[in-house]
Amino acid sequence: MFDLSNKLKKLPSSPGVYIFKNATREVLYVGKAASLKERVSSYFKNKSGHARPIELFIDLVKDIETKKTDTVLEAYILEQEMIKKIQPKYNVDGKDDKSFCYVVVIKEEFPRFVILRKTDLNKNQKSIQDTKYKIPHTKIYGPFTSKRNVEIVLKILRKIFPYHSKVQKTEKGCLDYQIGLCPGPYDGAITKEEYGKNIRGIRMILEGKKKNLLTKMRKEMEVMSGNQEFEKAAEVRNKIFALQHIQDLALISKENVQDTKYKILDTRIEGYDISNISGKYAVGSMVVFDNSEGEMKANKNEYRKFKIKTIEGANDVGAMEEVLARRFRNNWTRPNLLVLDGGAGHLSMARRLLRNLRIEIPILAVAKGPDRKKLDLRSFGTLPEIPRDIIEQVRDESHRFAVKYHRKLRGQDFKN
Repeated sequence: MFDLSNKLKKLPSSPGVYIFKNATREVLYVGKAASLKERVSSYFKNKSGHARPIELFIDLVKDIETKKTDTVLEAYILEQEMIKKIQPKYNVDGKDDKSFCYVVVIKEEFPRFVILRKTDLNKNQKSIQDTKYKIPHTKIYGPFTSKRNVEIVLKILRKIFPYHSKVQKTEKGCLDYQIGLCPGPYDGAITKEEYGKNIRGIRMILEGKKKNLLTKMRKEMEVMSGNQEFEKAAEVRNKIFALQHIQDLALISKENVQDTKYKILDTRIEGYDISNISGKYAVGSMVVFDNSEGEMKANKNEYRKFKIKTIEGANDVGAMEEVLARRFRNNWTRPNLLVLDGGAGHLSMARRLLRNLRIEIPILAVAKGPDRKKLDLRSFGTLPEIPRDIIEQVRDESHRFAVKYHRKLRGQDFKN
């Protein structure tokens, strides 16, 4: 007999794939999650009266299986592979296969990856239609149900394994080359052998062979070190680290965050910001968003403000470190996510601080663009599934609260 309550309690909080089955063990639906426990539980605890497509058949679910992965990226690839193999009814019903897309490896001196719709593939699939020309290929991956997600996957992997993506066989005027996404094969900046390793790395990830890839890379690093090729060994080491700490927040699909009122269960987000004028009247803010009242929103009873005591001058990172250190000296409710208004320096500081305190909490650093609209997201750890609009609200509220406290202190000093 299907014991739902017990099943939900035993679900892991890691990323992975969940499989919903009916009474005859037919697979109804396959999905991915950043936290299997939070995602799957949300389908059975919706009290809002709203309905996601999956909830229309949730009463038919009589068994749940899960497969854990290290990252959401790997969960996405596994999910797509299982959908392709099993063809679950509620994943494919009503979908036009022409909307599916494929990742194609173009057969050239320096191979590249392109994303093509079903309509761009010839019926015999012996060649592909790329603009006006038929170009031979070496491999087709797919189908994938979301072109947007495939683009994100390749963007993430390309930062670790750069490749040339242009039709033109030149690096002249190539912005990707200038920012490091293209290794410059047509400019002689990388050997054909090393370029091939990058392509193979991405292919192994798309094939779900990350463990084999890491094993291969570690052996390669040992050989390089033995040959005293320390710079090359360090490059491989950095790629291994990057693979183990893939930042894949963007892979949380829009489909999964449409209704934030019931989407996030038992989640507490803390947002932090610093406000000062040239280091004077420096203060820090802590705001809290949770779903204690049934929906994810600001909980002002939990807000805290800090007057900076140990940092002099305009040192936002140092001030933020003081705030976090003071916050974690208190026995307040532990958050599921820290959102810092800042960039790489803030993220690095927070990681070091939490590591020294032996605390494991995902961190998201949100840097502001010139117009405060475009967000530069940097993260560490397995992030809970938080909609982007909630992240923006947390960032904006922590900024507002810090500025308000800063103005209050400055005003009091002016009166005195």
